[in-house]
Amino acid sequence: MRVARLRHQKQRLTYYDLDLKSNSLARGLESIGVKRGDRVAVSLGNGIEYAIVPLNPNFNITQVAAALSHLSATHLIISTEANLPRREPRSNLPLLTQIVPDLRNRRLESALVPSLKNIILVQNDNGRVDTSSFGFITSFSSILSELVLDMRSLPPQGLDPHDIVNIQFTSGTTSMPKAACLSHRSILNNGAQIGDRMLLTAKDVVCCPPPLFHCFGSILGYMATSTHGSAIVFPSESFNAIATLKAVQEEKCTALYGVPTMFVEELELLEDGTVPYEGFRHLRTGIAAGSSIPAELMKKLHRTLNLTELTICYGMTETSPVSCMTTTDDPIDKRINTVGRLMPHVEAKVVDPSNHGKILPVGSKGELAVSGYLVMKEYWDAPEQTAAAMRADEEGKIWMHTGDEASISADGYVTITGRIKDLIIRGGENIHPLEIENCLFAHPGVSNVSVVGVPDERYGEVVAAFVVAREEGEKGITSDEIRSWVREKLSNHLDSAPFLKKFAVVNLGLCLLRLPRNPNSVRMIFAQWEANEPCPSMQSLWMNALRIANASQWRKEIGGHEVVHKPYGASGLASPSSRSLWTTPPPFHDS
Repeated sequence: MRVARLRHQKQRLTYYDLDLKSNSLARGLESIGVKRGDRVAVSLGNGIEYAIVPLNPNFNITQVAAALSHLSATHLIISTEANLPRREPRSNLPLLTQIVPDLRNRRLESALVPSLKNIILVQNDNGRVDTSSFGFITSFSSILSELVLDMRSLPPQGLDPHDIVNIQFTSGTTSMPKAACLSHRSILNNGAQIGDRMLLTAKDVVCCPPPLFHCFGSILGYMATSTHGSAIVFPSESFNAIATLKAVQEEKCTALYGVPTMFVEELELLEDGTVPYEGFRHLRTGIAAGSSIPAELMKKLHRTLNLTELTICYGMTETSPVSCMTTTDDPIDKRINTVGRLMPHVEAKVVDPSNHGKILPVGSKGELAVSGYLVMKEYWDAPEQTAAAMRADEEGKIWMHTGDEASISADGYVTITGRIKDLIIRGGENIHPLEIENCLFAHPGVSNVSVVGVPDERYGEVVAAFVVAREEGEKGITSDEIRSWVREKLSNHLDSAPFLKKFAVVNLGLCLLRLPRNPNSVRMIFAQWEANEPCPSMQSLWMNALRIANASQWRKEIGGHEVVHKPYGASGLASPSSRSLWTTPPPFHDS
């Protein structure tokens, strides 16, 4: 059995190989001064070298420096190039020279990150970057080979299951993401329960294009497969739709992971013949996460990729990350219209957003809160933010308040209606962007859509849907058709429907249109599109938004969402436990 297949690196590892290499890396890191409690930051794409604390390779110098300083990181593992989806490789040398101005110096000195003691460089540039003159930098390969001649495990380090193993930065675009502290116990058990819901076995082969710097790749991907002896395939360093489909075909994958934007791109390649429609009969299950999945897309994945047991899961970085998930045999309407039920050993409640102590009746809409082993320990060095998100009830039980509006049915299925702060209030009427997006996704002429609220003098806010049409020109749909479709299907008003060729996308497919109502972020969005694909109607819409003077009324950040939909267990009900929680990893057997 092969535990990991890294196709772009031409690497195949068994569990035994992985154990030896992990021991080697642990000893190598120890040999360069890493000790218990140190924060080792990693800025890499998907690859064999991955370890945590993870940093998004898309971070700029300001974000990297802020993250390293915030954590007082002692070591940084970084690649010579950052390979990001749909972009040319970007050299990391400018970033490194900002952190350490003189790379030739034999001693690492960084005024920007004073805590930094060592930089470990992963060479992934195929010879494009000359590092021969670097003085203080340690090569990753030397840690595994020259520094470590044996692959024995380290002596006991006095670790505890409740110790922090992963400081995971929440998603963020307009401000520095928060650093959620996750324990060995929380991510091990969450990964195991995710695999249970998918019915993973040692015979399964999971294709995992989502990034390892995100919980989707590291926990839903690696932890779920490793706790069930399944194989995992990483098709490329960053998402590549063609590489993903070829990996599924050639590795005979039984499961496929992705966010809606990934699945849409893969289906388009099959529809236009770029990738032949063959070799997908082995697929049965997978995970759709990252943002809500439209009903029409779910049905296409069933028909086209044989993902008849596709699951939906929801969570956030702060909950390790999945708090709710559908099963492989949930009825299709449950997998389309709900996000399943609560994970074992987890409780949930729906509360009044204006009074968190008031639990709402079953079926009522309110803010979702979850409790249990999966809740993070804290935001690193941010007590005020921790206290705002994690609140104790009268019995002293800690609840993570998600910021999502949800309702829970009598049989425990959860429906997410949107972010509490994402509500569009048009003339006093509450309108949920998700409801209109799902309506528009059902239109045969729509490829992608994002609905936002835009300030308006008359109504306070009006509704705008940014639409990517399936076809352009005379064959394509018009704004009038889009508005008529919404009026026919819903009572909501759609005030504007500008068209784009594509969306600007960050991380796991979160559309920038949906993120901020912060003037600086609006400028960023507009500038990015204006430089590539000018759109007069979009320009007037967003330039109108820039005239809003009171920035405090605008949403400043997206709130740290990580995985998809949302939880179960209304009014404080807990789900049944399927197994006891692990405090130590399960035994692995290599074959």
